[in-house]
Amino acid sequence: MPGLDPATTPQEGAPRVAGYEIEDELRTALPGGRDVRIAGVDEVGRGAWAGPVVVCAAVTDLSPPPVLPGRGKRTIGLTDSKLLTQAHRESFAELLPAWLDAHAIGASTPEEIDEVGMTEALRRAAVRALKALPFAPDVVLLDGKHDFLRSPWRVRCEVKADQRSVTVAAASVLAKVHRDRLMADLDTEFPGYGFADSAGYPSPVHQRALEESGPTPHHRLSWSYLDDLPRWRHLKRHRDPLAGEGQLSLL
Repeated sequence: MPGLDPATTPQEGAPRVAGYEIEDELRTALPGGRDVRIAGVDEVGRGAWAGPVVVCAAVTDLSPPPVLPGRGKRTIGLTDSKLLTQAHRESFAELLPAWLDAHAIGASTPEEIDEVGMTEALRRAAVRALKALPFAPDVVLLDGKHDFLRSPWRVRCEVKADQRSVTVAAASVLAKVHRDRLMADLDTEFPGYGFADSAGYPSPVHQRALEESGPTPHHRLSWSYLDDLPRWRHLKRHRDPLAGEGQLSLL
């Protein structure tokens, strides 16, 4: 369908500050023009060993996004959360909710990830975020190549959308800050795993804690890191492909 297929692959050296290029293309191609509501969707936590996978859906009104003061006369523009410092992410996260038309967060727990796998858990988290918006978007803009949402959502997939689309960049920042805060809270409950610093990803501190103390209730127990932990390997959960999606066995 016109407007839902990516136009071109972004060129190397293109500006990293997000703009409205993709949104403008969608509004030109789809019925409704500027009234088309586009939800930018981005996730964080897919590759972590612990904690939820978190998705944010964000909708803008096409107005210029907020900027942060930089050094001298420079400003810091909105872009992929991974290209921003923690301080800049936190500052944008304070400004974005008042600027956006709407935004919402969805998540899937580690237990859910173990039960249904990451692709389905990611889809559920995204659907929860989209359904939590005060209105149904006309089209969803996903960062990446793959449509993990599927029907009935009208989806446009775009590589590096978090660097090219203001809408997806906003979702990227809000999802990252939300999940980082969740993991920092877990750090006080489970000190020693470095959750406040690593957000559940496999840092050296995190790996040492796993070897010594084993997984917490917030770890994903179907993941392969347990294969390298002889003391805790018995805790690994295995999905049974013959039993249907969501069925697990404890081996």
